[in-house]
Amino acid sequence: MNKRSGSSERLAAIPSVDRLLQQPALVAAASAHGRSMVLDAVREVLAEQRRALKRDASAPASPEELVDATLQRLSAASLPSLRRVFNLTGTVLHTNLGRALLPPQAAEAAKQALVAPSNLEFDLAEGRRGERDSHLEALVCRLTGAEAATVVNNNAAGVLLALSALAFGREVPVSRGELVEIGGSFRIPDVIEAAGCRLVEVGTTNRTHLGDYERAIGPRTAALLKVHTSNYAIVGFAAAVAEADLAAAAHAKALPFITDLGSGSLIDMTLLGLPAERTPRDALRDGADLVCFSGDKLLGGVQAGFVVGRRELVEKLRRHPLKRALRLDKGRIAALEVVLRLSLDPDRARASIPTLRLLGRSQKEISETARRLQPAMQAWCGESATVEVADCASQVGSGSLPVDRLPSAALRIRSTQARGAGAGPDQLARALRALPVPVIGRIHEDALWLDLRCVEDPADEALLSEQLRKSPL
Repeated sequence: MNKRSGSSERLAAIPSVDRLLQQPALVAAASAHGRSMVLDAVREVLAEQRRALKRDASAPASPEELVDATLQRLSAASLPSLRRVFNLTGTVLHTNLGRALLPPQAAEAAKQALVAPSNLEFDLAEGRRGERDSHLEALVCRLTGAEAATVVNNNAAGVLLALSALAFGREVPVSRGELVEIGGSFRIPDVIEAAGCRLVEVGTTNRTHLGDYERAIGPRTAALLKVHTSNYAIVGFAAAVAEADLAAAAHAKALPFITDLGSGSLIDMTLLGLPAERTPRDALRDGADLVCFSGDKLLGGVQAGFVVGRRELVEKLRRHPLKRALRLDKGRIAALEVVLRLSLDPDRARASIPTLRLLGRSQKEISETARRLQPAMQAWCGESATVEVADCASQVGSGSLPVDRLPSAALRIRSTQARGAGAGPDQLARALRALPVPVIGRIHEDALWLDLRCVEDPADEALLSEQLRKSPL
């Protein structure tokens, strides 16, 4: 028998699509996934089998093996792209891992808003069209002391809207030390340009004085902008202008003073043992006309951006065409209302808002979690690595309090094998990411560190232990 005829015989042995579809396991799969998905998967598996048989002299797979391959393909295809993970990076507000976690009652409110009709833009008392900002405005004003408030998709959107509405086609002076780059290579100069404004840089990187702003103000100036450097700090020979002085300088020229506050804490962060963080109320008290801040950082809500301040300026923003493009959807509005109500009572907020609760965990409590999980992690590693409980430092993340660290505890995993033998930190990290609920840690000093600050729920602790037991390294 020549090679060509042997290959033909092996190809002829491949079962037909219809024959495979009649297998009981795939009949059941059609009920779960839909016949079209199963049909596509069978065709792909058979096409791979034909390519393999043409490529080498391997024996054709049995019908049972082809069914198993189809089921595996269907299982992989049915996994959602957006999945739950364990955040053991030590960064509480990790941008790549979704930032703030919602309180359960906020998530439930969002769910109800998404599955049933609501009065999103309907005034129930008057029986006519309403304004979606009305569900949040009174709460935000109470928490910040502002006259009025509007909410958009995120904080960058708030800055973009404010500048577009108040300064389009004109100049906006900003200190060189505040020309920050936020996540994903988005930069304040780019936002200013996108808003149709001309950036006027004042001062130097490390020192800016009031006179720098005063000399920059001219007939084309539309507003002064202060950007909170929330994702880095300049130390040493540095100087910045107090917001109250900037506000006075702006108002002396009849200009609005806008503050981009970034993180948006609504409570005193010293209650959590953290350094004081400037709040929107502080900024408004010092003379800001508009304050922009985030809803999914220290506030602990969903992705959103608030703009609060003088009523006539907020109304200009609300009437601007960009407002519709940047507005918030009903699910996030419902969730934010719950978070804002919780924030009215600082004690309740610390107990109920996950971000604040995680930031406030003690090192002793986290160490106890690490000690409970250490045996399960060591059993998962086997003899490939050693697992120790070690002190470490967490960080807030997402540009909030960038130089401050929180005493924490981690599982430090070190390979016992020679470098390159297959169980180094990178390989261990990859294996943990492949678990049903992926575990995301960080590599530091040739070890894999799993900071346990964000594992506070006993149910999560049990889930982590159980999947380690079921999927050994």
